[in-house]
Amino acid sequence: MLDWLKFYETMIVFENVIKKFPLGNIALQDVSFEIEDNEFVFLVGSSGAGKTTILKLILQDTLPTSGTVMVNEFDVSSKKFHHTEKLRRNIGFVFQDFKILPEKNIYENIAISLQIMGISAKEVKNKVKDALDLVGLNHKEKVFPVQLSAGELQRVAIARAICGDRKIILADEPTGNLDPKTTWDIIKIFKKIEGKKTIIIATHNTDIVNSLKKRVLILKEGRLIKDIRKGGYEL
Repeated sequence: MLDWLKFYETMIVFENVIKKFPLGNIALQDVSFEIEDNEFVFLVGSSGAGKTTILKLILQDTLPTSGTVMVNEFDVSSKKFHHTEKLRRNIGFVFQDFKILPEKNIYENIAISLQIMGISAKEVKNKVKDALDLVGLNHKEKVFPVQLSAGELQRVAIARAICGDRKIILADEPTGNLDPKTTWDIIKIFKKIEGKKTIIIATHNTDIVNSLKKRVLILKEGRLIKDIRKGGYEL
């Protein structure tokens, strides 16, 4: 029996991954890399380079045409892998367009995934409080999404992603719809959890990538063309 909630080390491995779509478009071409436990990594490249496809493969939202995707020692690229739900309980995903439920308040938006996992009400309350404290929204737990700014909505999305002790945080253009000041406020939140979780951010934002000097995986037309340990935005 898989006990995903007790994994303390997370390694992500892509080995010769190819992803083709039915009409012949190739999203990834022979991509290989390893991401160690608690690394902070940027995926960069132009639109269509393959950044989102990589995130979806880690989440098992899609499967590769060929090659292998490993999360810990588990082959999540295999059609025989039947633990997708448990995998996703350990992965937080931050979307560019937030994906916040408009009919639920902020507390409910963050708590819902924990409730689905069967966590006790007391523990849910504590975890949601900790997440709201981290993103600076502990005073707005009863507010509804329509009452929040875009930056605040993205804070809610991050709180939801990190809540529940998830070891992997994937973010797809998390600052794409935000102004420069709000963008840096969001990046500061990711910095707070640096070293505690594996963080992979797909982004077009050259200023962020160049300033933080983290590991950068550079994609071009589905190929991994550079892997820089402390790099900047290069194409």
